[in-house]
Amino acid sequence: MQVDAPHSPHDAYRPLRWAGGVALATMLWVAAYAYLSEFADSVLHLLGLSRATALGEALHFFFYDTPKVLLLLTGIVFVMGIVQTFFAPERTRALLSGRRTGIGNILAASLGIVTPFCSCSAVPLFIGFLSAGVPLGVTFSFLIAAPMVNEIALALLFGMFGWQVAVLYLGLGLLVAIVSGIVIGKLNMERHLEDWVQAIQARADQHYEHDTLTWIERGEAGLAHIREIVIKVLPYIIAGIALGAGIHGYVPEDFMASFMGKDVWWAVPAAVVLGVPMYTNAAGIIPIVEALIGKGAALGTVLAFMMSVIALSAPEMIILRKALKPRLIATFAGVVACGILLVGYVFNLVL
Repeated sequence: MQVDAPHSPHDAYRPLRWAGGVALATMLWVAAYAYLSEFADSVLHLLGLSRATALGEALHFFFYDTPKVLLLLTGIVFVMGIVQTFFAPERTRALLSGRRTGIGNILAASLGIVTPFCSCSAVPLFIGFLSAGVPLGVTFSFLIAAPMVNEIALALLFGMFGWQVAVLYLGLGLLVAIVSGIVIGKLNMERHLEDWVQAIQARADQHYEHDTLTWIERGEAGLAHIREIVIKVLPYIIAGIALGAGIHGYVPEDFMASFMGKDVWWAVPAAVVLGVPMYTNAAGIIPIVEALIGKGAALGTVLAFMMSVIALSAPEMIILRKALKPRLIATFAGVVACGILLVGYVFNLVL
């Protein structure tokens, strides 16, 4: 027999306090996200530095991107924790796995098109998908497509090079994301997720009555997700973005053009290898793409470089390392790199 615990007079106000707290936290989150650039500018001003210098540009990048990724991680993990209480993990997996191979990958890659994230900003949603029981290969299709194929990249490519280049980039970029996700999914590498990620998935698989939870209990589940995930990933985020900021501020365009202006077979692989240690988003890399092409680099070689920068960046790998074991990271990088090489050669062949 179940005995109801006595309610104190304050219990009646608990839902109201929770609703107010969530509303206040949401407003603060939106305000903080809206003023990220101003925050970074203010830090530079206090330090007496200018973005015209390499150090100033690197620090601005760091102080802009670090809070951005942390805000995204916290918000997404909280929402995914609540969403998970509505859908049993097995239903989520069934939905995104698709009844036919590849349907879930197509859906995830398509979602990536409308989420204008850089690679590090896409990692929070990737981790959220994993914790909600979404299949590994499907989550990778999103992780690849989100930074590499989005409306910002397509709009800039259209404006600079015309619709033919933009459409070809869209098709080949989606193909890389979908096929890479399918390949990784077929390899059944879930055992190469870090133990704490597997533990979250295992707890998510435990059966409970999703329809009987109160909104407060769902919110507490979201907060528990934040405590479990954000704290563990935080040092890797800071280290990854610090590396990306240094490269962003100090690597010159002339150095990159010297690798990509040669009409030899190894130019595309060299461009991909050169792009991996770097880090920026589509809006930041496309002006560099235009400058490199102006210096005589081949379009396919430069686009392969662009894809590796925004889909295989070293800072992204550092952040992913907290959730993925080295073999899975190496497999992800190898599969995507092969797809990017193909894109580079195709562009150089047909254009």
